[in-house]
Amino acid sequence: MGGKYRITGDTYPRMRRPRHRRRLVLAGIGAVVALGLAGWGTLQLIDVFTGGDKSASAADHKRDCPTSAPKPSAAPVKALPKPAAIKVNVYNATTRSGLAKAAAEELKKRGFTIGEVGNASKEYDKKVPGAGVLLGAPAAKNGSFTVLGTQLAGTVQKTDTRKTGEVDLILGAKFKAFSTPQEATAAMTALTKPAPAPSPTC
Repeated sequence: MGGKYRITGDTYPRMRRPRHRRRLVLAGIGAVVALGLAGWGTLQLIDVFTGGDKSASAADHKRDCPTSAPKPSAAPVKALPKPAAIKVNVYNATTRSGLAKAAAEELKKRGFTIGEVGNASKEYDKKVPGAGVLLGAPAAKNGSFTVLGTQLAGTVQKTDTRKTGEVDLILGAKFKAFSTPQEATAAMTALTKPAPAPSPTC
């Protein structure tokens, strides 16, 4: 070869790598990175719409939840007296004659022990606007009042200083009839049956 490319033995022509190869390499690397990012983004979208790893979340939930929910001990229900153990005095505070006698006879049919029957005292005569008043010793509030109250809804409970266990039923202006035996039984069952244990939330 002649000219400036003539080989003399101690120098060689400097050959440069074509620049288009470098561009191809860089383009290939960029394409790989872009595909990687696209794949990662696709996986994230799949997790969003499918709720992630369901098996893992279920396992975590199961691990956090106790294997068996503790059974809360039911509160003991206080034994209520039987109707026969409750002595009821029936008084009429309305203007309707014979109301106390009819009410006393109905309560007797339902098993209650009947005491005095007559008109209400001046303190209550024509002064009971509701269905009736239950009057007795403070000890009757969680016993006799509860049982007798299942027979007549809407009664007002009051206590006095008496020492005996008898209870006064003072019939008021809104008294029409006692609860049906079925309604009274259902109310008594609800009072004596303990509340069901709450179901576990897990």
